Amino acid sequence: MGGMKTGLHQHLARLDEIFATRGDYVQTLQFMQQMADNVIKQLLGLPDWAGADVSLASIADRTATVEYYRWLIYLLLLILDLIICLLACLGLAKQSRWLLTTMMVFGVMTLILSWTSLGAGLAAAVGTSDFCVSPDKYLMSQTKGVVGADILHYYLYCNQTLSNPFQQPLTIFQRSLTTMQIQIQSLLQFAVPLFPTAEGDLVGIQRLLNSSEAGLHQLTALLDCRGLNKDYLDAMVGVCYDGVEGVLYLCLFSVLAACAFTVMLCAIPRAWRQIACRERDYDDIDEEDPFNPRARRPGSQNPSHANMHSFCSYSSSMGSQSSLHPPAPAVSTAPMSHEYMNQTALFGGNPRYENVPLIGRGSPPPSIYSQQYRSRYSPSMRATYLSMTEDHSRHFGNDFQA
Repeated sequence: MGGMKTGLHQHLARLDEIFATRGDYVQTLQFMQQMADNVIKQLLGLPDWAGADVSLASIADRTATVEYYRWLIYLLLLILDLIICLLACLGLAKQSRWLLTTMMVFGVMTLILSWTSLGAGLAAAVGTSDFCVSPDKYLMSQTKGVVGADILHYYLYCNQTLSNPFQQPLTIFQRSLTTMQIQIQSLLQFAVPLFPTAEGDLVGIQRLLNSSEAGLHQLTALLDCRGLNKDYLDAMVGVCYDGVEGVLYLCLFSVLAACAFTVMLCAIPRAWRQIACRERDYDDIDEEDPFNPRARRPGSQNPSHANMHSFCSYSSSMGSQSSLHPPAPAVSTAPMSHEYMNQTALFGGNPRYENVPLIGRGSPPPSIYSQQYRSRYSPSMRATYLSMTEDHSRHFGNDFQA
């Protein structure tokens, strides 16, 4: 339009002065001016989309920015979930109360974040699904009064039954340019030999018409519905299928995370009670129980029991205290070495049988302990102990009886 209004008008005005003596050439110039005005009229008849100031490129850029931060937030949330779960498992394994308490606090925070992300994801999924039910109606309502309904239908559906609303002005534009090019070609052929000074303006008009024809072809390609309709369909598939599917997967992740942390918050107090019960049961163990491992380490738990003898061993000093005769040296089949006896006498006073092999070790008579611990142990334990005592008595005879 700019070339038709300014450049062509200037060239025709100079040629009108040159061809003033030839009426037929002046009529040709007037006809070309009418064709140029007709082209400008057709171009002005195209819809003015200046009111459609919504930039899809800016929307795409903002969406990409939001999606990047959304991805970063979900990645950090996933890492936080994994760290909390690992530390909670570590706290259960080590039975650390402060670690479990800390993880419960962070678990509550993560549970709130999971439910919040679930709500945001569901809201996005529902809103996008409502748009995807009928995107054409939404676009028509948004462009009402800006773009004509026939033009919008042409781009949204782009089928053979719909005619191109720009076909008529573009066809008139093409015909006008062709007519003008024919007129300029005839003037170059017949008028230039008579008016050589008109050649420059005629060549300038010819170049202007050639550039206008190239612009016409480019405009025709841009106004075609196939390219824009393909982009529109790709955008709808990306939003309504891939986008909604991705949002639903995010909602599923939020649900699983919320359920996992809910189970963890319910399991940690139960584990806490189990730990407390175990500690209480461990504290209730009888210190005088001969089967208690702590009772077999004199002086490690209670200094008052430092001189308590083990259930399965006795020293030579017990003979004077319990009227037990020491075993005869000839009976022992595995006597202790002098080095061991010297070490035990040096560090413990009396030689003990704690670390002596079972072969050759004497066992106290059952009459001393059976009444004291009969109510404490099960019948199977007492039967096993009595059978072992009888075997020992048959082996060693009456040498160790009181």
